[in-house]
Amino acid sequence: MTTKPSVPFSEPPWLNGLPSPYYGESHRRWQVACHAFVEENLTQHALRWENKGAVPDEVFSAFARANFLVPCLPAPLPIDWLRRVGLDTMPGGLRAEEWDYLHTSIYVDEMARSGIGGPSSSLTTGFAFAIPPIYKFGSSQLQERVLPDLLLGRKRICIAITEPDAGSDVANLTTTATKTDDGKYYVVNGTKKWITNGIWSDYGTMAVRTGGPGPHGLSLLLVPLKGFPGVTMRPIKVGGLACSGTAFIELDDVKVPVENLIGEEGAGMRYIMTNFNHERLFMTIGITRQARVALSAAFEYCLKREAFGRTLMDQAVVRHRLAKAGAGLESQWAWVEQFVYQMAKLSKTEADIELGGLTGLAKAQAGRVLDECSRCAVLLFGGNGYTQSGQGEIVEKIYREVPAARIPGGSEDVMFDLAIRQLLKNFQRQTKILERPRGSSRL
Repeated sequence: MTTKPSVPFSEPPWLNGLPSPYYGESHRRWQVACHAFVEENLTQHALRWENKGAVPDEVFSAFARANFLVPCLPAPLPIDWLRRVGLDTMPGGLRAEEWDYLHTSIYVDEMARSGIGGPSSSLTTGFAFAIPPIYKFGSSQLQERVLPDLLLGRKRICIAITEPDAGSDVANLTTTATKTDDGKYYVVNGTKKWITNGIWSDYGTMAVRTGGPGPHGLSLLLVPLKGFPGVTMRPIKVGGLACSGTAFIELDDVKVPVENLIGEEGAGMRYIMTNFNHERLFMTIGITRQARVALSAAFEYCLKREAFGRTLMDQAVVRHRLAKAGAGLESQWAWVEQFVYQMAKLSKTEADIELGGLTGLAKAQAGRVLDECSRCAVLLFGGNGYTQSGQGEIVEKIYREVPAARIPGGSEDVMFDLAIRQLLKNFQRQTKILERPRGSSRL
């Protein structure tokens, strides 16, 4: 919690001392510990690392040693595995059993506090989204072989779904995995593109086609990457997120042991969709914090910048612009907290059904809020907001990252459509339950 007045819009209300029904003592204790570590080891360096285009390797190791990678996994945490590798005591003295999605949201919010997505993404994306399918659906043999090194940060991993011709259209992925005649290997051929953290990953949790066309032909396979025969990886430069390790991966007759299949053949689409819910809510929280950084920077700038003989804040049109963006931001955050609380209280199965589509909607709306807040900030900074250095450097960088909020994890229009289709499906299911049996004369 802040101990001095904070710039308006710079902090969620609960961190400004306002009452909240969501956060208890363990959440507040965790926020203090998390803020201190992330500020020292990430936030204060983030702008410099983004400008260089790389986060030093030792930063990932430092986060792993301090058990600051496990918090990006979906709650509830994999308690049994954390006990086995000695990671069941979380920073701040919390037991892993106490951990809920509110703790997760605090972590994501703190990791995004710099306003720049690349440095935090370089540490968390693969860990957060590629490891859960292994401990949820992988065989015990596969888990024993890879989870200790992954959880302890000795090996790195990425989630490899997207292809050059199939992004949000996951059901039409074309990378194939064909069994050898002796049944001992899958031979993988194809390409993956825009794979965050891919360039340095030892493994990829990869969507491959093991069957016919459509969603039922997809499977998840743990594919060795870095230095593995038949795998070629090269970095991709994207607008923003310069140090997140985005890669193009070519797979040419890559022989993967059949034991690396995650779960069952043909069940890949189901695994991917249930994994997307964590990914999209994770992104939503971080994007909303980026919007905070942009808008609060603009607010502070308007207090000191003068034009036409008075400060920008003294001009009604400026206050109006800040107010419109701020209303969207605080409404979005209230929705995020509601989501997170519901995730903490619902079972995984219930959350997938009730919140799956809405999570996509929240992610899409977060991108729109970031667009509004960062555009507002750039316009109010004027020429400084259009400059990659100086007073407006941070808002220029945030504005450049807006497409990274609105495209990855499911592009905006696809998310809107998914949300409505899921809401319709749930409504029709609930309505059917209430239907009167045919032939009944009961009113």
